[in-house]
Amino acid sequence: MAHNPTYIHFAVPPFPYFLEAGRTVYQPGEQHPGRSRLGIFDLLIIEEGCLFIGEDKQTWAAAAGSTLLLLPDRQHYPVKPCKETTSFVWIHFQTVGEWGQSTGESVYAERDRHFRSFHTYPYTIRMPQYGLLPGLLARSGQAALLPELSRERRSSAVWRQQRLFEEMLQLLDLARQDEGGNQAAEIAERTEAYIRSHYAERLTNRSLAEALHFHYNYLARCMKRVYGLTPMEYLTDYRLEQAKLLLLKTELPVSAVAERTGFESIAYFSRRFTHKVGHSPLQFRKRYSR
Repeated sequence: MAHNPTYIHFAVPPFPYFLEAGRTVYQPGEQHPGRSRLGIFDLLIIEEGCLFIGEDKQTWAAAAGSTLLLLPDRQHYPVKPCKETTSFVWIHFQTVGEWGQSTGESVYAERDRHFRSFHTYPYTIRMPQYGLLPGLLARSGQAALLPELSRERRSSAVWRQQRLFEEMLQLLDLARQDEGGNQAAEIAERTEAYIRSHYAERLTNRSLAEALHFHYNYLARCMKRVYGLTPMEYLTDYRLEQAKLLLLKTELPVSAVAERTGFESIAYFSRRFTHKVGHSPLQFRKRYSR
């Protein structure tokens, strides 16, 4: 059953949250029931056999050692009965953040909209809708443990299940795995960490390249791949984020806020701040002052 590779993207935080998990076993001749628009994500981790299942116009023969993510707003149906004993762990979860589907490059949430909703800029988790179970996740036994925790006291299980679920998402995240190796994600994270530590200084394409020992174009490719924006775009966003904190938590004049967050000109700072936030720095401060 041929299918086009598709990817699911989640803008976080807030992170997807765990609902419930279980294990299902089908004998030869049995099949997955048809369902429509359940309103929750259904992550299947195939342990043995092969599950023949479809979603809208897409069909899969999900074999042992694979994962399949069924989407909350689609129709799911059996394609044909199982030919052999087939078992899988299913994990239901939901998210209040933005999510999307693509067949090519990563899809990123609109950063300003996400910030207005959740007071933080988004990181994008990128997962294959259907793919091989990562070796580290297979060896960890986390998927098998999730259903077992359902028999524990709710007061302790709810914390352990959410933590395990988020660890599984991290292992499934292609932005961290990086299909070409881990270097792009590693370089992007190093660039991000350097910017956060030195944002108040005068940073340029050249100074970033010299500090991180990579050509700026390569740094930009890595950042775009993992975060969806260039180092300089990330720098401006982070400076404005820090400026907002200073405006709220101090009585520093706007000129001092601009200087402390790395802006060389108060006029340029005010212009960028107003464009990004929708209010001038002074108006923003007055909105939250008694």
